Amino acid sequence: MAAKNKSNEIKLIRVYDAPVKMVWDAWTDPKQAAHWWGPRGFTITTHSKDFKVGGSWKYTMHGPDGTDYPNYTKFLEVEKYSRMVYDHGGNDDRPPLFRVTVNFSETHGKTKMEMTMALATPEAAESTRKFIKKVGGDSTWDRLAEYLEKESTGKDEFFINRTFDVPLELMFKVWTDPKHFSQWLPPTGMTMKFIRSDIRPGGGAFYVMTDGGNLKMYGTTKYLEITKPDRLVYTQQFCDENEKVSRHPMSPTWPETMLTTVKFSEEGPDKTRVTITWEPHGDFNREELETFIKARSGMTQGWTGSFDKLEDYLGKIS
Repeated sequence: MAAKNKSNEIKLIRVYDAPVKMVWDAWTDPKQAAHWWGPRGFTITTHSKDFKVGGSWKYTMHGPDGTDYPNYTKFLEVEKYSRMVYDHGGNDDRPPLFRVTVNFSETHGKTKMEMTMALATPEAAESTRKFIKKVGGDSTWDRLAEYLEKESTGKDEFFINRTFDVPLELMFKVWTDPKHFSQWLPPTGMTMKFIRSDIRPGGGAFYVMTDGGNLKMYGTTKYLEITKPDRLVYTQQFCDENEKVSRHPMSPTWPETMLTTVKFSEEGPDKTRVTITWEPHGDFNREELETFIKARSGMTQGWTGSFDKLEDYLGKIS
């Protein structure tokens, strides 16, 4: 069991389907870091990076609105393929904003990344949590997963994670019981109703989502794998009221079939991390793939909205 977080610390755990050397290099090579560092929509320009004890990384983050954010990192500990500790922010005239400790470990070709951000006070930690959520800071680690997948297999996928303060069994239940599922999955402003559901491997579901007005979106789901309590795999397609496959009502070049993989893992006492992998499935062309790739920011917003609703819903039933 993981120890309870100190109130002035922010902890994060991710598991990447890549060897530790590959993950480490993605962190330490500025050319690779440029592909994933920062929230979705942000880019970076590295001015200098001396990755050693006492060295520094000076870079500018460019926000989607054109705002530039100068950044300074000083490395305090470097244990190759295993651990790094660095101070972030600050300069000769002011102390750093926080200290980051990152530990890497490899098991069966997968890398666990355990990160702790230590701030001066509990109040500073809470303020930083709110800021990270506001700017979508956790999408940085989803972008890293996407980058590693692309480099390993050539596949373009979408990743998103969230940790919830509930046991693993309850999290699995709210993903596989329609009476729970329909309460939180729809996009903000939409409601969801299952017309038919048979949630088992080989089974499927037919549902409709509506905004309460004229907009109605029908969809079908086919369940490929259900492994209680840690894995769920299914495909989704838009359709009409007669279950005839159709295109996304607002994006005609969106892939016809999407594959969703949901992984559930314990992250501590009564804490469950949910990892979503989304990708085009079956037959799709380059234009559809490009539509998918360009929509990642929108997908992050959509899943974040669903996760926020799920967090509220779990608070009511747990």
